[in-house]
Amino acid sequence: MDIIISGKNMQVTEGLRETVNRKLDKLDKFFQKGARVKVTMTVEKNRQIIEVSVPFSSAIIRAEEETEDMYTSIDKVVDLLERQIRKHKTKLERRKNNGRTIRFENIPEYKEDEDDEPKIVKTKKFAMKPMDDEEAILQMELLGHNFFVYKHADTNETNVIYKRKDGNYGLIEPEI
Repeated sequence: MDIIISGKNMQVTEGLRETVNRKLDKLDKFFQKGARVKVTMTVEKNRQIIEVSVPFSSAIIRAEEETEDMYTSIDKVVDLLERQIRKHKTKLERRKNNGRTIRFENIPEYKEDEDDEPKIVKTKKFAMKPMDDEEAILQMELLGHNFFVYKHADTNETNVIYKRKDGNYGLIEPEI
């Protein structure tokens, strides 16, 4: 595995680099030679965030963890990646990936319960009145939601405003 480590708002120390390499080497048995792993470590105030992505032929495995200690974040992200690999093994096999990048023989079976499969459990309908972005944020905050769908007053297009992990807001608007 080729592990590429970068840091945002921090200097990646040799100790962190060695820990990431050692922990991610456990996952090496799941991938063929040449698998490229991208690791980004970020520090934001008291938050120590690690993001790991492993792109391969027809999919990508990605995990992100955030704690107050980078070493704890590393441990948690490796556990999360292992669970994702196990869980998605059958889905990847169904795509006829033929193991070009991933070695399925090393991945333990994941027993799917019928309740594990995500499904739509609730449907909501509501009238969308035209509003601007600021009013949509206010409505979202008043409702206590982390996103809000609305019709933009100027463009008459359906937009989505959402609250980001960093406390700021994101806006999704249709491409014209």
